[in-house]
Amino acid sequence: MAKITREDALRYHSEGKPGKIEVVPTKPYSTQTDLSLAYSPGVAEPCLEIEKNPLDAYKYTSKGNLVAVISNGTAVLGLGNIGAMAGKPVMEGKGLLFKIFAGIDVFDIEVDETDPEKFIQTVKAISPTFGGINLEDIKAPECFEIETRLKAELDIPVMHDDQHGTAIISGAALLNALEIVGKQIDEVKIVVNGAGAASISCTKLYVLLGAKKENIIMCDSKGVLSVYRKDLNDSKKEFATTQDIKTLVEAMVGADVFLGLSVADVLTKEMVRSMNADPIVFALANPNPEISYQEAMASRGDIIFATGRSDYPNQVNNVLGFPYIFRGALDTHAKAINEEMKLAAVKAIAQLAKEPVPDVVNAAYKLKRTTFGRDYILPKPLDPRLLTKVSVAVAKAAIESGVSRKIITDWDAYANHLREMMGYDNKLMRSFIDMAKANPKRVVFAEANHANMLKAAVQAKAEGICDPILLGNEERLFKIAEEENLNIDDLEIVNLRHDRENDRRTRYAKILARKKARDGVTFDEAYEKMVNRNAFGMMMVETGEAAAFITGVYSRYSEVIKLAEEIIGIRPTYKYFGALNIVVSKKGTFFIADTLINRHPSTDVLIDVARLTDDAVKFFAHEPVMAMLSYSNFGSDRQGSPLKVHDAITYLHKNHPDIVIDGEMQVNFAFDKKLRDEKYPFTKLKGLDVNTLVFPNLSSANSAYKLLLEMGVGETIGPIQMGLNKPIHFTDLESSTRDILNLTTVAVVDAIVQEQIEKEN
Repeated sequence: MAKITREDALRYHSEGKPGKIEVVPTKPYSTQTDLSLAYSPGVAEPCLEIEKNPLDAYKYTSKGNLVAVISNGTAVLGLGNIGAMAGKPVMEGKGLLFKIFAGIDVFDIEVDETDPEKFIQTVKAISPTFGGINLEDIKAPECFEIETRLKAELDIPVMHDDQHGTAIISGAALLNALEIVGKQIDEVKIVVNGAGAASISCTKLYVLLGAKKENIIMCDSKGVLSVYRKDLNDSKKEFATTQDIKTLVEAMVGADVFLGLSVADVLTKEMVRSMNADPIVFALANPNPEISYQEAMASRGDIIFATGRSDYPNQVNNVLGFPYIFRGALDTHAKAINEEMKLAAVKAIAQLAKEPVPDVVNAAYKLKRTTFGRDYILPKPLDPRLLTKVSVAVAKAAIESGVSRKIITDWDAYANHLREMMGYDNKLMRSFIDMAKANPKRVVFAEANHANMLKAAVQAKAEGICDPILLGNEERLFKIAEEENLNIDDLEIVNLRHDRENDRRTRYAKILARKKARDGVTFDEAYEKMVNRNAFGMMMVETGEAAAFITGVYSRYSEVIKLAEEIIGIRPTYKYFGALNIVVSKKGTFFIADTLINRHPSTDVLIDVARLTDDAVKFFAHEPVMAMLSYSNFGSDRQGSPLKVHDAITYLHKNHPDIVIDGEMQVNFAFDKKLRDEKYPFTKLKGLDVNTLVFPNLSSANSAYKLLLEMGVGETIGPIQMGLNKPIHFTDLESSTRDILNLTTVAVVDAIVQEQIEKEN
């Protein structure tokens, strides 16, 4: 993980608009009519409705999607009692996490009050504004009284995340770790070091999960909490042991589980070695754990180890829980976050870690294909499936436990709503950018003398997405850069005609001639090809001198496609390749194929495109539900493109039954689930919402996604190449700088994933 400097942190928070969050209008406001509806006199109507029925506030205001992050600054992160105002950057940060992970709006509220009673009265007084309250960074033991009182006296969800967030995430980790080592929670001996709010909450949750109190030993800075000590407050007395032991060293002998929420370096290798076989050690002190990762791993080989840090396996991170717990609570208009909802979150998080991990999640963390095991007991924070898995589980628990005021019956529709809600925020693209920045690659920009491509290359370099290689004439590139006010001094430029020092033209020609000798390609022919910047750039990727390649702003894509097939080649088990566009809209994320490569695809081409699309959509961490489109439905027209589609579907159903696809069908039947299911109840897509469209020809696919863009329906990412052996990507004609930058990001992610796959093989 890159070191964060003081200067970087201060610059991040101060540049542009100070702070990290803002309020954005959600309704039109450009005309006098808009303003009259938004304020006086129109605003009186919802006010009167809410006066008659207070719950209508959920219908007419932002209450149902608004959480207060409230703190008095008495226990801010690892900084301690720094005061309400000094804690504001942390509360804003919490608000940012709520928004980007679960689409929840936040007002951060810093209350300059340390008296619990006055603090409680302040929060109660402002509570009608909100659908939920996230208490944050309040010191123990006051936090227990504050949360208990507010939960009892308010009719909206209240949760002190410092307590319960850590409990929920570590509880999921504990369940999975115990499963891996084959131990039962009601039989294991648990040692907890630290007796603050988080430790006590974790321990209480472990008891709810089945741990026995008599098997739990808790320690504070003075040693073991025992019935023989006279200095324990009520919250500590609950976990006082009758055993005659006084120190952490004694407590660790024969322990199965260690939970640390205390200070750095209090746990030694000798203590870990004194534990039972297959010990589970959660050292969660931040930023430095109770025992370092290196020391823990060196202590014994059978350990399962977790920390709160992102640079080691098994990070116990509260962001896995609180955004989605509040999401489920808000969406059911819940009156509380109760134990049933917390347990539902624990089990959902634990279960997700056992499911196959999408490639993009693996790549984001520079991991090999991750599977459930000692180094992977929790999902990763960037796993997009958390939103639906955890929120749905919490919402169900709210309804079943009787604290909801809104009933959800169609859970598939609710999950789709969550995906749609976050789709417009473009979390997918943001996660790709973070991934690329963490592992930037060398990317060839073939048409760098086009202003948009040159701008994209400069921006990609500035943002740390890649290390660009510009193909072109130096004099011409610097002239364009001057005209566009760009600085390209630190960018690598390769002039094909003046590359005598490396003599890559000859070397590349020899490699290509050897590779394609059986296809009639001679050295002279290959040498002639190497004056073509597309051929030269692709050879840079083929030889490993670059990781990815971008072209297509003005090249004839039909010629570029032929070069790609010849130089890079198509993936094994496929005969054809294609292109995919991702459309991110308010209604969700949709995948459209084939938008660039195959003009008039045959049945065989459509089969390969469908298979490649299924694989690509899974790569982007979505479960593909595919409709193969035409102007007819299910055999009603038995000639032309409908027949090709019909035959492709027949083949796919027989030979690839795991692919969720059907057709041929018109686009309205693809998207209207009710219409489709009533008219064609036999379809393989029955009850499912389509997120992927495979078009019968290039004209319809290309026109469809461009029409959506021109109508302002959403933003596109792509075209994204599917099926070549290496990351060769084609932009669309006259693509914007933003389009090229997005495609460059995808190309880098593609290269990262392919690099990992090659290492595994």
